[in-house]
Amino acid sequence: MKTIYSGWMRVLSVVFLIVVSSLMAFGQSNEREVHVGVKAGISLPNLVGSSDQEITKNYKSRLAASFGAFVDVQLHKNTSLQIEVDYAPQGGKRNGIQPVTQPIPGLPVLPAGNYYFANFNNTAKLDYIELPVMLKYRVRRDKPVGAYLNGGTYVGFLMKATTVTSGSSSLFLDNRGSIPVMVGPSTPFPAIPFDAKTDVTDSLNRVNFGITGGGGITFKHKDNYFFIDGRASYGLTTLQKDTLNDGKSRTGNLVMSFGYAFGVK
Repeated sequence: MKTIYSGWMRVLSVVFLIVVSSLMAFGQSNEREVHVGVKAGISLPNLVGSSDQEITKNYKSRLAASFGAFVDVQLHKNTSLQIEVDYAPQGGKRNGIQPVTQPIPGLPVLPAGNYYFANFNNTAKLDYIELPVMLKYRVRRDKPVGAYLNGGTYVGFLMKATTVTSGSSSLFLDNRGSIPVMVGPSTPFPAIPFDAKTDVTDSLNRVNFGITGGGGITFKHKDNYFFIDGRASYGLTTLQKDTLNDGKSRTGNLVMSFGYAFGVK
C-alpha cells in the first residue's frame, strides 16, 4: 500500500508541476495575471447513500483537515482559470444500530440482503488526492477587499480507505434492536466487541469524478492576496465496486479554508 501511495504521489506531483509551468508560461506570454497559492482548512465530508439501503444510509458528517496548492491564471479582466491539487479527506460516520458486514463466528451466514445488526460506532475514512479545475469570477479585483465565485469539476484519486469501529453490543435481527439473536430459548447471543480498524481500499473504485463550487473574500497585499474560501463538492461516481453486496454511496463535502496567493508577474 505504501508503495502504491508513493507512486501515485510522484505521478500527481509531476502532473501538477507540468500543468503549473504550462499555465504560468501561458499567462506570462499573454501578459495576464498569474498567482500561485497554498491553502488549508477544515472539511466536513459525508457519505451520501440511498435511504433504502441498510449498509449505506444514515451516515453523518465527520470533521477532517484539508490542504492544497493551486495556480490561478487570468483569462479576461474578471475571470480566471484555477487548477488545484488537494488532499481531500472524504467519508462519514454512523453511530448506533447498523448492519454488521463481517462474518460473526458461531452464527450462520444470512442470505444476501439480510444482516445481523448491532449498536456500535463506525467511521469511514477515505483519503483522496483531488485535482479541481474551476472557472473563477472576481469582483473588485483591484480593490483592497474583493470577492469571487468559482465552480467546476474535479477528479479524485483514492489513496487509502479505512473503517474504524468501536464499542461492544448484543446482536439483533432487525434495525430497531427489538429482536435479539438467541442461542437458546431464553439466552441472547453474548455481546461482541467491535474495536477494529479495517482497510477497505480494494473494495472501492480508485477514481472519483465530481462537481465543486463556492466563493470567497480576498484581501489584496501588493501583487498578492490573502483569502477565505468556502466550497461544496459532490461526487458523481459510485464508490463501491460490488454495489450488489456493498450498496451505493457517493461523496459530499463542505470545506472552509484560508490561504495566500503570490503574484508571479
